[in-house]
Formats: sequence, C-alpha cells, structure tokens
Amino acid sequence: MDVTVVDLFKESLRSNPNGILFSDERRSLTYLDADESTARIARAVVSRGLSKKPVVIFLEKTVECLEAFIGVVRSGNFYSPIDVTMPASRIESIFTTLDPALVITNNQLRGRLDATGYGGSVLNLSELESEALADPGELDRAETSIISTDLLYVLFTSGSTGIPKGVAISHGSVVDYVNWTTSTFDFDADTILGNQAPFYFDNSVFDIYSAIRCGGTAHIIPPSLFSYPAPLFEHMKDRGVNAIYWVPSALVHIANLKGLEGTDLPDLETILFAGEVMPNKQLNQWRRACPETLFANLYGPTEITVTCTLFVVDRAFEDDDPLPLGAARRNAEILLLDENDRLITKPNKIGELCVKGACLARGYYGAPEKTAEVFTQNPCNPHVPDTIYRTGDLAYYNELGELVFSSRKDFQIKLGGRRIELGEIETAASAVPGVERCCCLFNAPESKIVLFASGSCDKASLRNGLRDKLPRYMIPASIVIIDSLPLNANGKIDRTKLKELL
Repeated sequence: MDVTVVDLFKESLRSNPNGILFSDERRSLTYLDADESTARIARAVVSRGLSKKPVVIFLEKTVECLEAFIGVVRSGNFYSPIDVTMPASRIESIFTTLDPALVITNNQLRGRLDATGYGGSVLNLSELESEALADPGELDRAETSIISTDLLYVLFTSGSTGIPKGVAISHGSVVDYVNWTTSTFDFDADTILGNQAPFYFDNSVFDIYSAIRCGGTAHIIPPSLFSYPAPLFEHMKDRGVNAIYWVPSALVHIANLKGLEGTDLPDLETILFAGEVMPNKQLNQWRRACPETLFANLYGPTEITVTCTLFVVDRAFEDDDPLPLGAARRNAEILLLDENDRLITKPNKIGELCVKGACLARGYYGAPEKTAEVFTQNPCNPHVPDTIYRTGDLAYYNELGELVFSSRKDFQIKLGGRRIELGEIETAASAVPGVERCCCLFNAPESKIVLFASGSCDKASLRNGLRDKLPRYMIPASIVIIDSLPLNANGKIDRTKLKELL
C-alpha cells in the first residue's frame, strides 16, 4: 500500500486530535485546528484546477508557513519554500527554473513578492476568506490521487555555478525517512521538537514530518534566541522541548558563548546534529553539560532526504578526534568508491561516499543534465537499473568499521606531490585552545593553504598547536584571525564569502 504524508497526518489526527502539532512564539495549532486550516488552503488550491504542480511558499518562518505546506500537499501538489530575504535576482532564478503554478503569500510580504517581477497566480492567505473553495468532495479526490512517488517538495540549494538547484523529494522518501527517525529515537505524542533550521533547509524536514509521524509537536524556536543561551534555554524549558536537531554551528556558538555553564535542561532527551562537521571540543562541552542526554551525529545531503547515516555518540573522544558518521540508516546503503569506481571495504582508504535506497531524490527539478551527473548507475551492479547518488564527499572506514568524513571532493588538494584533505587541517585546528571556529581554503593561484579562524587564539599559538598535530607539509602557509566566520542562510560557514578574502 502506498503511504503518503497526507496519510501520516490523518493517522495522527485520529490518534491525537487535541495535541499540538505546530507552535511558534505567537500561536499553537492542534491537529484538529490544522485539519481545518490546511483543508481551507488545499480547497483554495484545488479550486484553481491544479494537480501535481509546483507551488511556491513565500512566507516567513511561522506556523502559517507550515499550514501552507500541508495545505499544498493535501491539494495534490508540491511546495517549494523561498527565503523571502534573498536578493530578488536569486528568487527570479528559482522562479525561472520552477515556473510555479501558484505562489502563496500574505499581505505583509505581497509587496516584496511583487518586487521580484513575478506576475503569475497568487494566493494571499490574508484574504483567504474571499477565495473560492473547492467542495470537500473535490479535496477528498485530490488527496486520494496522491501516490508515494509524487513530489512532496522541491528545495533549492546553491549550485557550484551560482545557479540554484532544485532538489525534488517524493512522499515515499519522506515517509521512509520519518518511519526511521521516530522509531530510532523513540518519538511519540509527547515529543516536542525544537526547530532551529530554516524551512528552506532540509534539516527542518526532520522536525516537521517526524512530529506529524509520531503525533508530536514541532515548535519553532525564535531565531533571535540563538545568540542568547540563557533566554534560549529558558524558552525551551517553558515549551517543554525534549528533542533538537540543529546544525553544529548553532551548538558550537552556544558553547563558545559559555552558555553551557550551569545549564539546566532536564527535559532535553535527544540532541542530534547534521549539516557540517561537529568539532569534538564543543561537543564534549555539551556532553558534560547534559550527561543523561542522547547525542547523535547524522549525515546526509539534501539529495538523499536529510539523513543517510547515524552515529550515536557512545564513547569518549579527545578534542582533536574526528567524530564518525557511523553506519547507514535503515533502508539506505552506503557505497564507498575509489577513483576507479571499485568498492572500498578496508580501513583507512579514502573514497567517495555514494548512497542508494528509497531515500534518493527524484533528481534536480528541470535540470536533467545536472541530474545525470550525480544520479548514476551503480558501477557495482551492471545487471539492472540501480541508481546511486554521488555525494562528492570523501570518507573512510576506521578500524571499528565506522564511516568517518574526510573532506569534500573539491576540498582535496595536491601540494608538493602530496594529497591533502583540508578537512583534516580543520579538525586539528578546531581542537587548539582558543579556536572557536575555523575554515581551511586553498589559494590555487598562489598554491598555498589558508586557514581562517576566530576566537581568542593568535597566529603563533595556533601554528604551534598545529605543529603538534599535523605533518609539516600540511601546516597552512597563511593563518588569518578574524572576529567571526561568515555564515550562510543555513547556518553553515560561508566558504564563498571567505574566498573573497584570499
């Protein structure tokens, strides 16, 4: 039987109608309320005669935005959330690729939408009462027409060419994913997930759909609180947040602000992180502050539906140890391939991390050539069509058989005839006392490695710290201490901006 996200929603609606599904600092929405409000949005979309079409969500990060997501999904269409603060030129580029059949916005953002030059159909939620609605029977038919291979959403990521790529994910992939998340982490109707990720970043998929799957709650934590640990933790306690899935930068920032000293988060049972490398120095601070909490490192690009590996942090690590990625999650398979597409099984040999399974995206929306570049035939199985996704990430197996991230394929350089992983330098630098954040880049025209770092360290102490951890040929030629490393909209270190400083 095909199971869709709508089926998950209806199941939790039946089992926990009065439970809170979504909340932010201003509103709380029960499953029963959400059934009513999202049905109105869905009927407004269905009345336009749309089916299996792209719908852009042009709203800020609120409960209203989540209502729009579910309304679009129930109408039998798929959604694409837009960062409303992006430059108009980037939004225009996304609109060109997606060619949306409809944009959903409100009065507060209508002017900003118009400034992008979009001239197509608009559903203004501030004026929903005046909209023509399809009858309930038409909505029922729209919902029952959805199958698991239909698209659920398209998320746009930065392309290497500067042109955004739309990653297209199906209902089936998300259902498969949240069946795993909720069973692995024992989520139930009492689970309250504290959302940190923007809705145009795939980490938010974990919060939204895990909550729907288990009948629990996704609570939007006000973004402004992440700069102030004490009010942040007070807010989390007040809202009963007991599980979080944040980018490492958010966790690192709180640790660097000394926000974990005297921390009291008795309800916080699960701390998960993904999106970039989590340095053990700050992770150890969190583990000391929350000794009874489960910590786990999750890994996965947007193209494989959020997460494809899991490592539960079950032992002590030194500050300069790399944290493993662990092993493939249920119903996903990892292939580590060498330069000749041969499978790597022995420890300490680096290869490209490739993934297969129900988790794979359908491809890049409207970009078959880009899709074909990375969604390829499994070289280990020439007998039948068997698609893998080539992540571009390099990894290796340690002596325990655990996957360990090494670097991005394009972060691997050759200098003086030696192959160097820039990620290895970052791991070593992050463990040096006084370093809060760091990022390593290669200045190709000058053939030199440049390390950017922030914190209380100075160049001399950082260089001396690296000499204790790295061979001479890996010591950066240049070390740049800056007040803070730039972050992109998803909370990751913005390497593009740092390259401008080379």
